[in-house]
Amino acid sequence: MIKRSIIFSILLSFLYSNEGETITFTSANPFGFNDVLSALDQQEPQEVHGVLKMPDQMGDKKVPLVIGVAGSLGWMNHHFEYLQMYREMGIATFEVKSFASRGIESTVGTQVEVTMAAMMLDVYRAFETLAKDPRIDKDKVAITGWSLGGGVTLFSGWLPAKNVMNPDLKFAAHLAIYPPCFIVPENLMFTDAPMHILIGEVDNWTPSAACQDLVPDMIGQGANIDLTVYKDSHHSFDSATPPRVDESGYSFFDCRLKMRADGTVVMNFMDIPMTNPTLQKIGLAFCADRGPTHGGNPKAREAAFIFAKGFMGKHLLDNE
Repeated sequence: MIKRSIIFSILLSFLYSNEGETITFTSANPFGFNDVLSALDQQEPQEVHGVLKMPDQMGDKKVPLVIGVAGSLGWMNHHFEYLQMYREMGIATFEVKSFASRGIESTVGTQVEVTMAAMMLDVYRAFETLAKDPRIDKDKVAITGWSLGGGVTLFSGWLPAKNVMNPDLKFAAHLAIYPPCFIVPENLMFTDAPMHILIGEVDNWTPSAACQDLVPDMIGQGANIDLTVYKDSHHSFDSATPPRVDESGYSFFDCRLKMRADGTVVMNFMDIPMTNPTLQKIGLAFCADRGPTHGGNPKAREAAFIFAKGFMGKHLLDNE
């Protein structure tokens, strides 16, 4: 029986534009970045799909593209609003359906069914496919994502994994919205493409303090990244729905996890590798709580949409 939330997500997709074109490609299911760096060619193939939607007005020239990546709750109303805004600007959009492709509705409270590493691989396999589309300008492709998808957006610029997945294609810009900055790589070699993080000051799902710690370290290693923190704003501050507590979700407020150079994320406690679902659950038990708050702040929501429009206009349309 199809659940209501799946039906709602489908309805939202139709609400914010035409049906678009379903694009299918082959990805895989690495659990962590260590699987990517050491054994990507050994991962079982996974068919993944997404939806390509062209701008409202098409000219004769190739068009830029924004690849969108949803969070742990899946595709939400405000995600589609951003993508509709980009299409109105003359930018194509692609919705990566990492969850639906694997029969998953949500990873809230577990974070093991579909991982950041798998979703990042989905993104680069989608990029490879879309770069061959004669309508798309492959040199003007940006990525944006929210929460878990924000983490994918941020780490899609992490060169050790990116260069294994695809050493040739490069995103023109990365807009990460409330990403999990609490996973800190020992190797801070990131893309030189422009990156920006938008996050709420009082986010207790993916804490802003972790991003405020990480960004200066990335800049110190040559990354072209900046950060905007919105006052009095929670996780999903850009949503139109009021804040509420999700009792099942993880609160990562006290988590700071190290990622070794080989891509292995280790626990706060005794540096034990979190290389499978069981070890990850144990590791998070040492730092994570439950019951994060998520929901909109009208002022921050408005500011975020204005920023996103300007950011994509600057880097994809050469607007000043």
